[in-house]
Amino acid sequence: MSSKLDQLTGWLKERKITEVECLISDLTGIARGKISPTNKFLGEKGMRLPESVLLQTVTGDYVEDDIYYELLDPADIDMFCRPDPDAVFLVPWAIEPTAQVIHDTYDKMGNPIEISPRNILKRVLKMYADRGWQPIVAPEMEFYLTKRCEDPDLPFQPPIGRSGRQETGRQSFSIDAANEFDPLFEDMYDWCEAQGLDLDTLIHEEGTAQMEINFRHGEALHLADQILVFKRTMREAALKHNVAATFMAKPMTGEPGSAMHLHQSVVDIETGRNIFSNSDGTMSQLFLHHVGGLQKYIPELLPLFAPNVNSFRRFLPDTSAPVNVEWGEENRTVGLRVPDSDPQNRRVENRLPGADANPYLAIAASLLCGYIGMVEELRPSQPVKGRGYERRNLRLPLTLEAALERMENCRSLEKYLSPKFITGYIAVKRAEQENYHRVISSWEREFLMLSV
Repeated sequence: MSSKLDQLTGWLKERKITEVECLISDLTGIARGKISPTNKFLGEKGMRLPESVLLQTVTGDYVEDDIYYELLDPADIDMFCRPDPDAVFLVPWAIEPTAQVIHDTYDKMGNPIEISPRNILKRVLKMYADRGWQPIVAPEMEFYLTKRCEDPDLPFQPPIGRSGRQETGRQSFSIDAANEFDPLFEDMYDWCEAQGLDLDTLIHEEGTAQMEINFRHGEALHLADQILVFKRTMREAALKHNVAATFMAKPMTGEPGSAMHLHQSVVDIETGRNIFSNSDGTMSQLFLHHVGGLQKYIPELLPLFAPNVNSFRRFLPDTSAPVNVEWGEENRTVGLRVPDSDPQNRRVENRLPGADANPYLAIAASLLCGYIGMVEELRPSQPVKGRGYERRNLRLPLTLEAALERMENCRSLEKYLSPKFITGYIAVKRAEQENYHRVISSWEREFLMLSV
């Protein structure tokens, strides 16, 4: 590790970095931490943050006291955050030369903090490594561009592009519609290249001013780091051009939701061979077990894929979003799609995660479901041919309340995931849900005010 820290020191000095943003991801996926002068960062080789940061809700509140003090030291102590030299990125939009460094979190005894999202993903990856396997993932991130809006009571509006007009109608895969925002995307691509992010294609998606960025396939932890950095980058590029970028799962009424589709496969570490294919090119039993695990356990872990009340607005039939965990080859109407590919690239696309999901937790959960299927030899259902929206056997929980209750009651997960993490995550989401229920919506005012 010391040699890697020496490399990090050289990297920072070579680029004349004057400030370092020291980051961790909270449960929501918000980048939290401290901004430090480079010399102070190098001298301390990390930072300390209160453990309670990991039990903070998206609104900045905390879980109930009984759970708070059950999971955390009553003295509200600090955790120790150590930089990962393999997770260092420039901050191209900063005025001064600045770097962002993602940290891992430990207690004072040097044990990984159990409720840290990055540690959860590392825990799942170790399960794979212990069996001689390495997962390969390729995320697809959907998001909307909108006009900037100061009043959260007002609906989002499409932004004005180079032509001076707002986009209207469906513009799926339109090059001209994407080109309306060329200056913005040129900055985004330049910044991502400077940061070493493995972006692939830009696509105009189905929704009005809805876009998709695909990442090249690679190692799961590195790609989760990249998504955390990409979301920050995309928002900054949008703000520079006086628009906003949102990764909400369902930001606009009548428009499709935004997903974080995850393509995943598994290779043998020694040979590099895709274990999802037999030597004759057919689907392997491990592949079928992997799909079986996804089918059985995604509904149990749905809050990690759909973490917010808004997330569940996305799961509607005929809106390019899944409503079940059926599977099929080249079928976008089911939750688990198997794209057409050669044997070495055989993979399954998990279409359940929303763009609002924490990338560490969504990737960890998706890989864990498949892992359990492989080690417990779970059988999948028969693949779906044709429309899958009407299939009701493998339906998902319909609300965040129901999904949290299902996750809480799934005892078989406790040997794979820390019970402390499960308790903490559910408590944070319930605190957010309670906060949401305190707000009266425009729908209630419009239809109930003078009618009931």
